[in-house]
Amino acid sequence: MRTDERLHRTVEHPTRRDLPRMSRTRVWLFGLTLASYVAIVVGVVTTSKLVTLDWQVMLWRPYKQWPQIHAFLDYFVVLGQRGPTAVIVLAWLGWRSWRRHTLHPLLVLGTSLLLLNVTVGAVKYGLGRLGPHYATTVGSSEMFAGGDIFPSGHTANAVVTWGVLAYLATTQRARRLGSVSSALLALGVGATTVYLGTHWVSDVLLGWAAGLLILLALPWFEPAMARTEDLILAGWERWRRSGLMSPVPVAGPSVVVGPRPSEEDESSREPVGAGSLGASVGQASAAQAPVAQAPAAGPQSSAAAQPVGSPAGAAPSGHHTPGRPSAVRNERTPLTPAGSRRPPVERPGRPATPLVHQQGRGRGTQT
Repeated sequence: MRTDERLHRTVEHPTRRDLPRMSRTRVWLFGLTLASYVAIVVGVVTTSKLVTLDWQVMLWRPYKQWPQIHAFLDYFVVLGQRGPTAVIVLAWLGWRSWRRHTLHPLLVLGTSLLLLNVTVGAVKYGLGRLGPHYATTVGSSEMFAGGDIFPSGHTANAVVTWGVLAYLATTQRARRLGSVSSALLALGVGATTVYLGTHWVSDVLLGWAAGLLILLALPWFEPAMARTEDLILAGWERWRRSGLMSPVPVAGPSVVVGPRPSEEDESSREPVGAGSLGASVGQASAAQAPVAQAPAAGPQSSAAAQPVGSPAGAAPSGHHTPGRPSAVRNERTPLTPAGSRRPPVERPGRPATPLVHQQGRGRGTQT
């Protein structure tokens, strides 16, 4: 299939009818998740028992309890970093967009990452909580201290990035399998950050809630993504057509375009080379009219004008001397203003009576 046909098919959006919609169940899940999000924030700000749990786990130091898995979890936590996970998922969704002839998967990934950066980043810097390694007072919430640890970015990114694959699944079985896999992966990344001591437990809980809110709210952004896709494809189509319709300059000699001659003019026109040569010869013969119209000296002059071995009155052959332009003659000898280019041929007169015959006749008379 050619690229033009693929681009033409993308305008039709054949998979728009399969997109997830904001059902009543999804609305209820979004409401419960939002309530949990607010409850976690309030519990940390008010230094509730949730903060006490944070300190108990931090002082227990899980990385010292199980040091044998420390090296493995250092690599496993990379699955929650934004850069590596975005590259992996972008490569997969890019191939899928090319196969399905739609930009929808890429737009879903871009929209989810944009919402993640805006919402999680705003809360991080707005609350300013310090992490476990930078805590100053035991039992305090460490809020509004210039930190950027609450909620956990690794956890929220793992929920959103891997959850997008389940969101874009085309079958019910693939959607369920993707949801379970992404949930387990996000739980593992969040627990790993607590094990390594880089986040509080409440950070991870709020990161799970933040990522789930973004996934549940994606259907509300589907109309905006559809309009964006239409604008991108329409702009691409205009650019492609303008590129195909624009004239391409060709370097070369200038050609004068004139009216096309009729068939009668073409039939009466001489071949290229013959007409131009005939015109030049005609002008030369007109300038040297006394020489060209002078009577020939005799039969020898007419014979000298023809090639050797050719019969008298025959047209010259097509051979020409190298370095000189060859004149291609038409079947009819073209006439110029000076007349025909052939020199006049004089007919030889009747041969005179041989001298021997006259002498013989004279002898007979004498005798």
